Amino acid sequence: MFTALIAEDSKPILRNIKALLESSELPIRIAATAYNGEEALDYLKKQPVDILITDIRMPKLGGLELIEQAMRLHSSLKVVLISSYSDFEYTRKAINLQVFDYLLKPVERSQLIEVMQRIVDSLADKLEYSLEPLKSIVPPAFLSGLRLEPQFHEQPVSLFLIGKQPFTPDSGNWKVETLQSMLKAICQPLSCWVFPAKDSDRYLVFVQPAMKERFATTLAWMESVERLLLSVDIEIAMAGRFQPVDLDQLQLQYYKLKGLLDEETLLDKRVLLDTDYRIPEQTGKDEGIRSFTDMIEQRQSQPFLIKLREYLQISYSQHARYVDLERLVSAIGDAFAHALPSSGPEERLAAAATVKEMLEQGSYQRFCERCVDWCAHSFEQLQLRNRKSGEELFEQMDAYVKLHKFSQLSINDLAAKFHVSASYVSRIIKRYTNTTFVQYYMELKIGEACKQLRAKPDLKIKELADALSFSDQHYFSRVFKDHTGLSPSEYKEQCVGSEF
Repeated sequence: MFTALIAEDSKPILRNIKALLESSELPIRIAATAYNGEEALDYLKKQPVDILITDIRMPKLGGLELIEQAMRLHSSLKVVLISSYSDFEYTRKAINLQVFDYLLKPVERSQLIEVMQRIVDSLADKLEYSLEPLKSIVPPAFLSGLRLEPQFHEQPVSLFLIGKQPFTPDSGNWKVETLQSMLKAICQPLSCWVFPAKDSDRYLVFVQPAMKERFATTLAWMESVERLLLSVDIEIAMAGRFQPVDLDQLQLQYYKLKGLLDEETLLDKRVLLDTDYRIPEQTGKDEGIRSFTDMIEQRQSQPFLIKLREYLQISYSQHARYVDLERLVSAIGDAFAHALPSSGPEERLAAAATVKEMLEQGSYQRFCERCVDWCAHSFEQLQLRNRKSGEELFEQMDAYVKLHKFSQLSINDLAAKFHVSASYVSRIIKRYTNTTFVQYYMELKIGEACKQLRAKPDLKIKELADALSFSDQHYFSRVFKDHTGLSPSEYKEQCVGSEF
């Protein structure tokens, strides 16, 4: 929806233009009306609009003077000039002021709608173009209907990224409206814009580069933001710098800041970083994760829990990075999910959801308690599941395979059906049949073939091979002989001479 201001000293004409627009079904909202140029200009100083419809001759401030001053305030303003005077001098001045169009009184509905439709099309194209750089980093739902002030595009902007400090309570203020309101207050008279990030629970903050003139350093600016948000119980981690970023470089700069916060947010204290800030790479993290996952694989519950408690305590006291803790807990969740005998997508999704819930605890102590309890419970589940025999699962798989003797069933098909891994299917089949899956399946097929040949001696070998989904008759005959010692024809002859 676009906004319009109508400035016209004749009340009947103003009411008529307003009524025509409101009944037009165009996406235009009449934001205000004014009966003279000064009144209109005062409104524009307080609130920008997209469209100005103004008479030429008005008391206090004429239409042409109003347009000139309004365009200084908002260079992208679309102006329609209306007058009962059609002489060329007014038209020439209007053209010089970059007026969008010029209509004569009395304004006809068709002419007004045609002009306003062209303005709407022009504004819509410009709006779509102006939002293009944000589409890769801001959620589409937020961009829908978003209107950006001209200042956002008139010069490069400085970009900052704010994230909520891990393991801090949710005060209910971590939302775009609250942040926008508070940061707007600290930035005045300069502009700032706050948008949610597309792929994380963080916020993008754009400020005009002139903000650096009010602060000695980037850090000083971020500290002022930190103090402001602490006043409403929001603890943050923040990264950015005052160096302007062109909109075509926006995505690259965002991912640079995101990576910085991902890697350097600490467990025990807030961090404020600029894009040139770096800390030495920490080594040995993969080896530490491997030691935990190995203990899960080997079912060493007590050594694991002791080591985990020590790790959690030491991590906090040594200012460990949040990302290292996140990687460890995610790896532990994956290890528990894969250690289950019948691990499938459900187990892995449940483990991931639990890890996410633990990392969102309102304090580090509660996180530690929740993590240790969950790991202890997961070891208990592993022990219970391992003690259960695979007999029940085998019975289900055996029944399913027997129903599909006439199909072409693979071990992967069976794994998908029962939400387990193919290797686990292989182990279960081996345990209860003492053969491989292929041998077991072929035994069932050949057993069915023998049954059919005994019941229907006139059955053709090719028809039987096709029915049992063998690739060709010769392959079927070879497999049949490997299992029975006879070819299908010999087996038929034997059956004819027997009681069968």
